[in-house]
Amino acid sequence: MNAGTNHMKNPVPPGYSVISGRSNQTLNAYLGTCVGVALCDHKADVGGLIHIILPEPTGNNSQENPENYAATGLPIFIDSIMRKGAARERLEATVAGGALVGPLSELDMELDIGGKTIDIVEKILDAQKIHIKSMETGGLFSCKLGLNLFNWESRIDPIGMPSADDERELERPSRDQLAKTIENIRAVPQVLLKAIRMIQDEKSDISAVAREMRQDQVICSRVLRICNSAYFGRKIAVDSIDRALILMGERQVLRLMLSSAFEDFFSKNARGYSLCKGGLFYHAAGTAMICERLAGLTGIIAPDRAYTAGLLHDIGKVVLDQYTGNAFPFFYRRTQIEGDELTAVERDVFGVSHDEVGEMLARQWGLPDSITDVIRHHHYPENASVSVELVHLVYLADLIMSRVMVGQELERIDTSSLASRLERIGFRKDQFAGLIDNIPSNLFDVQYH
Repeated sequence: MNAGTNHMKNPVPPGYSVISGRSNQTLNAYLGTCVGVALCDHKADVGGLIHIILPEPTGNNSQENPENYAATGLPIFIDSIMRKGAARERLEATVAGGALVGPLSELDMELDIGGKTIDIVEKILDAQKIHIKSMETGGLFSCKLGLNLFNWESRIDPIGMPSADDERELERPSRDQLAKTIENIRAVPQVLLKAIRMIQDEKSDISAVAREMRQDQVICSRVLRICNSAYFGRKIAVDSIDRALILMGERQVLRLMLSSAFEDFFSKNARGYSLCKGGLFYHAAGTAMICERLAGLTGIIAPDRAYTAGLLHDIGKVVLDQYTGNAFPFFYRRTQIEGDELTAVERDVFGVSHDEVGEMLARQWGLPDSITDVIRHHHYPENASVSVELVHLVYLADLIMSRVMVGQELERIDTSSLASRLERIGFRKDQFAGLIDNIPSNLFDVQYH
């Protein structure tokens, strides 16, 4: 499969590979628990990179994309690169990733998804007598594996590592400053608030919101642009909201409306919480999609309710992000190198965390209690009181997103109670890899479009 470009330079998404002849480009894989393998044959001028998610298939999804797994994807990748002219005896490999992304728990050590993936990669390369030129695996933080397609050099670098020039004195906003910032956050259009409330109410008439949405030209134009994007690949042009509603259904159109509208609320900066331009929004949108899929697997929460909750779970970062920029080196060191949980670092720096600030913002906007509960407790879902299953779903989606789709934002999530949190929504701890395997494939198309 070939991945396009976006806010990251020539990224190879999880579960994808790219093979190329000589060109003036660099392929990059952004790796947490995932493992990246770069192969090249200097003499044949051919090389490529594969981004592997899991060690081996976990269920019935293996035929959908065998490149997700080391056991099936790496042999396919090797065969493909040889069909492009590479000789097995000349191939050189660079291997990276498989981190135990902290803060670590006993369950992390027990599951060790990255470690198991690395073991299979090494066995396959050894069996095929492919020389490993460089290998940096394991550790506690994410990295970027790059393959230069012009000189066939591979590099392994930490993601978003600040330079010495980035070090600045920490700015600690007062409670009054935070309250003022929350007050000055621009108002959410009423049609969006109405949509959120109605999606959370399963008995509501969604068509009423869809009718009202037609009257907002800005929202309509955004939804139509998304409907006609390459992501949906529609051969028939969607030239009106009515047409979109017929082709896609009311609830799907409302989800698109919410995503496109809230994109503006998240900072586009590449510093602060983000490790890349637009990282905050990409993380929110990806969490929403995973949450929707998990809801479908459990059947305990309506998928559109889960999607909306996942989209809004980190809204408190909108407030703190403007203060996080100056503190970026401190946050990076604490979360990415030392492996501390994000909310703990926020409280050390600001005296308040993004989930607490998000609750204040949610109450100012008048969001439903179920969404407010998610925003406030998505890091520690056992503290939820309004919609406990929904908060647990968002926690799990957030965790999966932070482990697989790295390179987007600073995020470290506590997993010390993961087993009981999985059990609360009907999963066993040994099913965690299978849940990662159920990530919707179009998630990567959205993130890397």
